[in-house]
Amino acid sequence: MKKWKFASALLAMSLMLTACGSNEKASNEENKKETAQAEDQAKENNSAAEEQGAAYPMTVSPTVASSESKDSGEKYSYEDVTFEKMPEKIAVFDYGFLDTLDALGVEGIVGVAKDSSLPANLEKFSADEYVSIGNLKEPLLEDIAEMDPDVIFISGRQSTFYEELKEIAPVVFVGTSQDDYWNTFLASVDIAAEMFGKEKEAEEYLGKFDSALEEVKALAGNYETSLVTMYNEGKLSGFSTNSRFGYIFDIYGFKPVTEDIESSSHGSNFGFEAILEFDPQVLFVIDRTAATGGDSNIAADMENAIIKKTDAYKNNRIVYLDGPLWYLSGGGLQSELAKIEEVLAELK
Repeated sequence: MKKWKFASALLAMSLMLTACGSNEKASNEENKKETAQAEDQAKENNSAAEEQGAAYPMTVSPTVASSESKDSGEKYSYEDVTFEKMPEKIAVFDYGFLDTLDALGVEGIVGVAKDSSLPANLEKFSADEYVSIGNLKEPLLEDIAEMDPDVIFISGRQSTFYEELKEIAPVVFVGTSQDDYWNTFLASVDIAAEMFGKEKEAEEYLGKFDSALEEVKALAGNYETSLVTMYNEGKLSGFSTNSRFGYIFDIYGFKPVTEDIESSSHGSNFGFEAILEFDPQVLFVIDRTAATGGDSNIAADMENAIIKKTDAYKNNRIVYLDGPLWYLSGGGLQSELAKIEEVLAELK
């Protein structure tokens, strides 16, 4: 009996040691696997950091070489800027570029033009962690200087202050051009992607535009004529191909009811009688009043006795476009995709 008990004890001990050895081996293999994964991740992170570092020094060109003030007609020229390293503290005036930085996950944004109405998709930048650098037309120069940013991104509304801002930090013009809106929008995306090592993210996001543009072009083919107007406190202005909203025709594929409209940033004066005379099948209306914080009576003003005679009204093809999105925050990855999606949603 004692020999049997002794043999049983030896067997149990042997099984225990075998189990311990197996567990220890499994644990060691798991540790080795985790270590290998950590090393691979570290190599990937180091590689990404090296790639970003290798891109600098970097010379960045503005989206346009020059622009003209919408108010005074004064012309401004913008310079290439060379950066020795990636900017870490970023001040942004242009909402479209802020939109793109946000979409790409760029970190380091410290200053935003919070004193103007931020678009809904950028409301997070109203938080206290982001310093106000003024509104879209009046920079807070002293506050910006105290912030000591590594770069300031501007567009046309800040052109008057270009030279003063340059004294504070390097300034890059990232605004869109009325004459070549879509390509200057893409150029601004390239600037964001290249400066902050987000080329892959930018390529993936731009891929979303392919199917959206294909769909909106197919939809546009259903209509022979269209007109873009902007509503501002009861008054209207019209836009055709060579205008700030010309991409509705050039890129989306809608056919303009006329190209004989004076090209200007705020459109030409356009009465309700003119809309009836042209009688477009689709009438796009951008609510500038709502965009600038005013009380808008757009539906009541637009749907008057004259407009009710148009095909657009009779066929429910008056498309009221979101004012802040179209008037203030265009030129960004998120906002440009949202514009296409809004047109699709309204006309499907």
